[in-house]
Amino acid sequence: MDQSPAGQSGPELTGNVLFYQQPEPLSPEQHGALGVSQIQQPFEFLRRAHAVPVTVTEFGMAAGAYPIIFVGDDRTPVVAMGVAQGQNLFVTDQGMTDPDFYVPAFVRRYPFVFASDQNNDRLLLCVDRKAPMVSEQPEIAFFENGQPTQFTQDAIEFCSEFERQRRATTEFTDILKKFDLFEEKSVSFQPRDAQGNETGDQQKIADYWAVSEEKLNALSPEDYLELKNNGAVGAIYAHLVSLMSWQRIIQRAIRLNAARQQAGNA
Repeated sequence: MDQSPAGQSGPELTGNVLFYQQPEPLSPEQHGALGVSQIQQPFEFLRRAHAVPVTVTEFGMAAGAYPIIFVGDDRTPVVAMGVAQGQNLFVTDQGMTDPDFYVPAFVRRYPFVFASDQNNDRLLLCVDRKAPMVSEQPEIAFFENGQPTQFTQDAIEFCSEFERQRRATTEFTDILKKFDLFEEKSVSFQPRDAQGNETGDQQKIADYWAVSEEKLNALSPEDYLELKNNGAVGAIYAHLVSLMSWQRIIQRAIRLNAARQQAGNA
C-alpha cells in the first residue's frame, strides 16, 4: 500500500479523529509554505482527552502509568488519563506532559495522521491545518523545492509504523474475542474535600471491557498455546497489571481537585 503525501487532488476526508479539527491531505500545492514551529504549550490539545488509544506494542510501557481498558464494540484499547470527561490529569497548566509518564504514539504523531484513499488503496499523510504548531512562518518546513523535507519523511515513517501497530492491535483484540476472554467491568470513586472527608455519593468513572482472569485460566492448553504463539500473553498480563493503576488515577484526581479548592479559597 502506497504511503505518501497527497497530490493536488486529494480525497475528501470524512469522520472524526480525536484532536484533529481540520485534517487535510498534505501536498506541496496547498502546504508548500507551511511547517511547524515550537509553541509555548505543545500538549494543550491533549488537555481535554481523558482517554487515548494505544497499540498493543505499547501495553508494556503504558501499564506502569495508566489503566489500559477496552471500549466499544471493536474493543479498542485506550489508556485512562483522567476520571472525568474533558479532563486529562497528566497535562500541566503549562501545556506540557508529565515527564514521568509514558506518552502514547497516538499523541506523539500529532499533527499528522494517515487517511485512506479508498479509490487508490493507499494511505495519505494528512496534517491538522488548525494545529497550533502548524505555521506559515515555520522553523521546520514541510517541503523544500516541492519535495518532502526530512521532517516530513520522518512523519511518514512514524505514521506508517503506527498504522502497522494499529493493525496488529486489531489482530490482538480479534483473538481475545475469538476465545471470549472479555468481561464487562466498571470503576467508581468517592469524592472528598480538601480535608479528606467524603463529599456526596460515589461517582462512576467508566464502564469498560477487560480480560477476564477466570476465563483466561479456564482456557485449554491448546488455546493458551495459540495465544502464546500469537504473542498475546505478554500484552494480556500487561493489561491486567495496568488495572491496578486505577487507584493512582483516582488519587491523582483527588489531589488535583483538593489543590484547586485550596487555591480557590486562598
